[in-house]
Amino acid sequence: MAMANQQNIDLLRQGVKAWNAWRQENPTEVPDLNETDLGAVDLSGANLSRVNLSGAKLSGAKLQKADLGWSSLVGADLSKANLREANLSGADLSAADLTLANLSNADLSNAVLIDTVLIEADLSEANLTGADLTGAFLRQANLKGAIITQEQIDKARSPDDIP
Repeated sequence: MAMANQQNIDLLRQGVKAWNAWRQENPTEVPDLNETDLGAVDLSGANLSRVNLSGAKLSGAKLQKADLGWSSLVGADLSKANLREANLSGADLSAADLTLANLSNADLSNAVLIDTVLIEADLSEANLTGADLTGAFLRQANLKGAIITQEQIDKARSPDDIP
């Protein structure tokens, strides 16, 4: 896998305001932050749409109201991350770890959640319209008020399966 772009990492560590301004000035740039450790960075409201965050370490990250639409988060560690009201529409979260993550009111429409670990995740009021939950681990996930079909739930793993 290619190395993450160090300039992208440095810019993001300057803060969300600087990052979002740069994204606005460089709309065609596709930032590469794969395998990056961003767990301690406050990314609330960050424009991370279409960003490669595959394998990123975002455990406990503050991502509330962040835009992660159509981003790649394959195999990322988002355990205990705060993704409340985040936009994850069309994002690829295959094999990502979202154990104990807060996804309340998040937009996960058309997201790819194949083999995603969502154990004890808060998905209350989340929009999962068209999301692919094939093989996802939903044990003790809070789905209260979530927009999700029984067919989607049936594609997920049984509650007894261990990731």
